[in-house]
Amino acid sequence: MSKEQIRHIIDQRLPGAGIVETGVQGVQLFRVSEPVPCVPAVYEPVVVAIVGGAKEAILDGKRYVYDSDLYLCCPTSMPVQAGTPTASSDNPLLGVLVSLDTRVMTELTLEMESVTGLARQPMGGEMPSGLALAPWDAAFTDALLRLVQLGADKTEAAVLGAGRLRELYYAVLKGGAGASVRRSFGVGNEIARTIQFLSAHVNEPLSIDDMAAHAGMSRAVFHRKFKQATTMSPIQFAKSMRLNHAAMKIAGGMNVSEAAWDAGYVSSSQFSREFKRMYGQSPKQWSQETQLPAGAT
Repeated sequence: MSKEQIRHIIDQRLPGAGIVETGVQGVQLFRVSEPVPCVPAVYEPVVVAIVGGAKEAILDGKRYVYDSDLYLCCPTSMPVQAGTPTASSDNPLLGVLVSLDTRVMTELTLEMESVTGLARQPMGGEMPSGLALAPWDAAFTDALLRLVQLGADKTEAAVLGAGRLRELYYAVLKGGAGASVRRSFGVGNEIARTIQFLSAHVNEPLSIDDMAAHAGMSRAVFHRKFKQATTMSPIQFAKSMRLNHAAMKIAGGMNVSEAAWDAGYVSSSQFSREFKRMYGQSPKQWSQETQLPAGAT
């Protein structure tokens, strides 16, 4: 019933294709009414919950397909391919995007670890995947409904928004994606913090040694831990972040030279070679052929 109520709210707020703010910072509703193939994107820390249709994300060749049975959680910045291959006017993609506030998530995770004794040693345990799918349990569903219901009243959104966001974050930490989320925001989150650092400096040349030093690890240990967490080597990950960042800028209307510079490329020829090697098209072809409706990625 709660999912149908969320869907009804989206239908009311967004009768046509697009994306709309709810009044609570970091919470958006979206509708996509046409199929979009998976294209390069950069997911920032986010939860994406679908109440109609299905969405797809690909991380290093692994496909994550999710719908009203599973929500997606990306606890740290990730270079992915994402799209809505099955969306149509008769079966639109309807969903909610909730950005994860790093400060609040860290506070909640540390509180939980302190109370429950879940704190880990910084170097211990396997690293969960950078993307996680989790079932819609009752706590998550109810918290999400209470959150999107605030959009109809600006005063309620301003007064109650932060509290209801915190309630949803807690449901995520307790749910099926909890291990990945806690690893990113709790004790032992050196890799997640390095990814945040890399994402904030996507236009700067960073070596493995630079990243390992930021994580406080040796080069060998950092390389192994990083690949466990992201499925990619640090250099491969950094390159994917830069190229996906540029591809999104180009799809958004930025010219190729500016997008290359914005992603940290000094040589336009090197940018074109690496772009074509990764996506199978030159940047110019990409700019001519790619148009992304809001909410598609």
